[in-house]
Amino acid sequence: MSQQASFGQLALIYCGKLLPLEVLQSAAGHYIGTRNSEGPVSRESREYFRSYAAAQSALESGGWSQLANP
Repeated sequence: MSQQASFGQLALIYCGKLLPLEVLQSAAGHYIGTRNSEGPVSRESREYFRSYAAAQSALESGGWSQLANP
């Protein structure tokens, strides 16, 4: 298990926002990303997950891959 940051790296690099990682949902499925009061800011995970529980488990265990670019 690799150690990953608890904040969105792409949100920080490209938007200048330090936001916590959380499970979000789009039409493609659940993913690990960030949001603010206005809505989603960044998708951080390469993967889409079939369920909220699967995405949450991946977030908690570090079982997901960080996207290199938005």
